[in-house]
Amino acid sequence: MFHELRTFDDHAELARAAARFVVESAHLAVNSKGRFNLAVSGGSAPHAMFKVFAASPMPWAQTVIYQVDERVVGIDDPQRNLRMLRETLPAIAVVRPMPVDEVNLERAADDYAASLPEWFDLVHLGLGPDGHTASLVPGDAVLDVTDRDVAISGEYQGNQRMTLTYPGLAKAKQLLWVVTGPDKRRALNMLVRGDRSIPAGRVEARSSTVMADVTTPSVVMADVTSPPTVKAGVTSPS
Repeated sequence: MFHELRTFDDHAELARAAARFVVESAHLAVNSKGRFNLAVSGGSAPHAMFKVFAASPMPWAQTVIYQVDERVVGIDDPQRNLRMLRETLPAIAVVRPMPVDEVNLERAADDYAASLPEWFDLVHLGLGPDGHTASLVPGDAVLDVTDRDVAISGEYQGNQRMTLTYPGLAKAKQLLWVVTGPDKRRALNMLVRGDRSIPAGRVEARSSTVMADVTTPSVVMADVTSPPTVKAGVTSPS
């Protein structure tokens, strides 16, 4: 699929632009149908975006936030993505957490899948140096799941994960990738070219925007075969 690449001078500028993209998407959805369904990824990279987003004029009463993935760890574990969301977002925010505390994780994954909306208005994704996104990691059996929207991964970096699968991510009307750091350069190159050899390259949705800081996409920008890039300050998110 085609990815529109937008680049920013630093991480702070990227965070502001990504948060603005989310807020504008929310107002468009609420004005159109009265509700905004958002799915968000975890990890350390989007933390700055969430902080800006949390202080923005969001239509919180009409917004429902779902998780893209979650580590199977205790509720107080600092690795738990839900913990960051609860610490960052205002109390009024409605978050539908992945039920990773359940004994039967497969059944819990099915229950979470049943609670998902027909479509997500926006799905936020990150990108790992190894090309993973959500908890769709290289070599994991979850990559081959085609009959479920939510599944349990194998162990990755010490933990199993609950994650949206490719069919689950395909519910997205719009993807927003937030990518930072020079260690993501090769993976970003592969993503924007639709290289299906990495997990991120197999994600499909109606539309996709990639936001990256300038330390990340230098190789992409130097290659004339890349999709067009939009430099921050020239075109604002729409």
